[in-house]
Amino acid sequence: MNTLIIGANGQVGKQLVEKLAKNSDVTPIAVIRKDEQKPYFDGLNVEARILDLEDDLPAYESVFKDVDSVIFTAGSGGSTGADKTMLIDLDAAVKTIDTAKKVGIKRFVMVSSFDTTRNAIQEADAGFRPYVVAKHYADNVLRAAGLDYTIVHPGILSDDAETGNVKVAETLEVAKITRADVSEVLKTVIENDNTVGKEFQVVNGDTAIADAIGRL
Repeated sequence: MNTLIIGANGQVGKQLVEKLAKNSDVTPIAVIRKDEQKPYFDGLNVEARILDLEDDLPAYESVFKDVDSVIFTAGSGGSTGADKTMLIDLDAAVKTIDTAKKVGIKRFVMVSSFDTTRNAIQEADAGFRPYVVAKHYADNVLRAAGLDYTIVHPGILSDDAETGNVKVAETLEVAKITRADVSEVLKTVIENDNTVGKEFQVVNGDTAIADAIGRL
């Protein structure tokens, strides 16, 4: 199965691509923004396709060829303003969903924010609120798209060492999770059809990732 990784050059995306390339029957295809980012993926023997996520739908369609599934793990980053948040975390996500539908890709995994409910929007501080709004509506579009979706809501991301253990539920108390563990969760999700139609919050915990995802 060929899986398109949108946001492959991000911190989670890079680790996900490497995990899939080295130890999975799923073949990753990295979507990156610049040619200068390509050598990393060449080193993994992973195909990389160039796409500026701010481009319109025809550009998206050009990189969605020979693809069976999509993982959207792109984000504008914490150092950008609300304008980039709307362009990447909302508009690019929706363009990715729309393109998947148009070209007949059914399987779609979304990396969301920990809590994207209406209550979370109201409770978010002013600087964080546009991000929660963007994720709220992107998640809603995916739920209504008729795709075989999974929405992953990770906790507070950290750069600590991978633990291999998580806690998964529909609703959890917010806590940290390592980016490495998020990448392993995504790998496990795309490899297992029991996650179709599911969404969950995930933080570090005491259960092995394969077991936690297997119980969904």
